[in-house]
Amino acid sequence: MKQDKITKEKLKKYFSLSNKALEIVKIKKNIVKGKEKEAKEIIEMVKNYLSDAKFFEKKQDYVNAFAALNYAHGWIDSGVRLGVFNVKDNRLFTVR
Repeated sequence: MKQDKITKEKLKKYFSLSNKALEIVKIKKNIVKGKEKEAKEIIEMVKNYLSDAKFFEKKQDYVNAFAALNYAHGWIDSGVRLGVFNVKDNRLFTVR
């Protein structure tokens, strides 16, 4: 099935995934010791992109909302891959 539309339902799904992932990486035990500064910077960027996504969603600009969600989650995944966050859930994160 070809999906060439960004719907409200699709945005809702990806908002949920990114928000769940953010809540998990914010937990102190999931931040690698000595990487707190990097974690703080990544978490701040994720929050900013999630805020942008909400802004675009309110304007019914679903393409930019979806793009911002992908950037938000990309920041989280990069933190996981770079060893800033110690998480295991391969449904929410790109884990090794």
